[in-house]
Amino acid sequence: MSGKKNLPGLVKIDPWLEPYAEAIADRKSRYEKELARICAQYGSLEAYATAHEELGIHFEKSSQEWVYREWAPRAEALSLTGDFCDWSRDAYPMTRLEEGIWEVRLPANVLEHGGLVKVQVAGANGAHDRIPAYIRRLVQDEETHAFSGQVWAPEEEYKWRNDLPTLDAPRIYEAHVGMATEENRVGTYREFADDVLPRISRLGYNVVQLMAIAEHPYYGSFGYHVANFFAPAARCGTPEDLKYLIDTAHGLGFAVLMDVVHSHSVKNFSEGLAALDGEEGLYFHHHEHPQWDSRLFDYGRPEVSRFLLSNLAYWLKEFRFDGFRFDGVTSMLYHHHGNITFDHYDRYFLDGVEWDGVTYLQLANKLIHEIRPEALSIAEDMSGMPGLCRTLDEGGMGFDYRLAMGIPDHWIKLLKHTPDEEWNLDEIYHTLSNRREGEKTIAYAESHDQALVGDKTLAFWLMDAAMYHHMQVRDADPVVERGIALHKIFRLFTLAVGGEGYLNFMGNEFGHPEWVDFPREGNGWSFQYARRQWSLADNEDLKYGQLERFDAAMLELARAHSLLSSAPAKLLNLDQKNLCVQFERGGLVFAINLNPTESVSDYSFPLDAEGDYRLVLSSDEKKFGGHDRTDSSVAYPVVEGKLMIYLPCRTILVFVADD
Repeated sequence: MSGKKNLPGLVKIDPWLEPYAEAIADRKSRYEKELARICAQYGSLEAYATAHEELGIHFEKSSQEWVYREWAPRAEALSLTGDFCDWSRDAYPMTRLEEGIWEVRLPANVLEHGGLVKVQVAGANGAHDRIPAYIRRLVQDEETHAFSGQVWAPEEEYKWRNDLPTLDAPRIYEAHVGMATEENRVGTYREFADDVLPRISRLGYNVVQLMAIAEHPYYGSFGYHVANFFAPAARCGTPEDLKYLIDTAHGLGFAVLMDVVHSHSVKNFSEGLAALDGEEGLYFHHHEHPQWDSRLFDYGRPEVSRFLLSNLAYWLKEFRFDGFRFDGVTSMLYHHHGNITFDHYDRYFLDGVEWDGVTYLQLANKLIHEIRPEALSIAEDMSGMPGLCRTLDEGGMGFDYRLAMGIPDHWIKLLKHTPDEEWNLDEIYHTLSNRREGEKTIAYAESHDQALVGDKTLAFWLMDAAMYHHMQVRDADPVVERGIALHKIFRLFTLAVGGEGYLNFMGNEFGHPEWVDFPREGNGWSFQYARRQWSLADNEDLKYGQLERFDAAMLELARAHSLLSSAPAKLLNLDQKNLCVQFERGGLVFAINLNPTESVSDYSFPLDAEGDYRLVLSSDEKKFGGHDRTDSSVAYPVVEGKLMIYLPCRTILVFVADD
């Protein structure tokens, strides 16, 4: 590529990418060519993303008929069946149209709201009853456990009550509706809206990220083995109940993100999309995901790309989601699905890149921001793909944020393998602050991944069995004392240094004990570990509430001082001998002492400022489970370019200039 003027914008920002300028220009060109093809054929990308309005089951007002269409190009015959025809496979045969589309039209009085349906597909693999690909709702028979599609056409549409929210830097509460109840059962959308959202609002989060929304046959998959991409999970309620949840969230000022799974799909034949026209290779590649026991989308096939893009448009428009957290982006970006070490830039541009997946994600981000310019798009990528969160014009991929996946792994590794007194502060600070310049990051100390059975939450790594016996406020157990102190430090340290957004998984804000394990044969189909024990945080005699109060205080600090919107943190002092570190961000000065036993009197560190500072947050306050060794009533003057404080062991303090 000749001349600096022709370099992609991404390369101009990061000169280290210049050897890959041609590959970056090529990925931009692929995206632009596919977008041009779409616009030439459909008029716009948004018009293209309407397959769900053409396919599936709809009532056509102009003709007063029900119309059902399905894409099944290699099928020999299709027939709509259901309880409306006593499950006859012959009563309503479908007609083949152009481009592999099949259609059947039915009088208005044949189908009704709530009726059960399937489509029988005859093809190379025989004749089988299947679920329509664009079905809007499924139900499961309590006796046979078989799933059927359900006609969903309520007489009255949901009436939205609240405007869409405006959003500052995201403070995300990651939640699973089904396990958000304290009872031993599946929670509902309406219970979450009425009982859990007000709680999250009081804590100071401004985004709710909902897991397991699209229908998935196995509850224990955490929602990541999706079968029916246009159907909200029925075990939590109706589509209108989900709309009520989102509407209520908007009324409380929350944006609502959907954890969308376009990286793979369940391989279940009866419920899913596999071989829907009678042969493999329709929606999916012929091979399966090597780790996830699931099917892989063929992003290069226009009908598949349109299916997935229409899915995004559907959730944005029909349910008013405010954006998406894209699961498994690394798997979408590479043919090897990320199962290598990303130790060289070649890995991002030359070795095993799934260019069709890249183009799909670029189109997805273009579409999302065309429909809702203020929508959020977050990538779960562990590879560190350059340009993931840069603009499409620059040769980037158009995401707004990426998840800082290395941070929680580092905290867990530290607790598992290194004694407290040997913690390397330089390594910790580097892990928290190391991210690509100009690409915004969502930082988190732990997410649902760390809570799953087989792993442990931070609280459980820190306190383990002591949580069962020593969480009373008056109990001074040393294991719990250490755990409470470090839990607070890890979370605020992560929030302050780790990114431009922050995420917490439901319940971890108060150190929810134990792990997450959904009902399954191996645990006797128990809900014991698939629920949230909110009463622990509400019990004034227990220490869980102290952690929750600190979580709310640190979020209010971040909000009041626009911390996450500020420039990256500036390191002021790193003192390995005393295990102390100080840094500045957004006008706030943070001082941390990770020493297990040694507090430091008259501790001074450089600060390029003048005047007095005041203490605005101390993890050592008694209401946060501390020992009240700090004083917020006095002024802390900067003398000769240094701030002098008392820095107790295992404490994080935050100072601000006294106006």
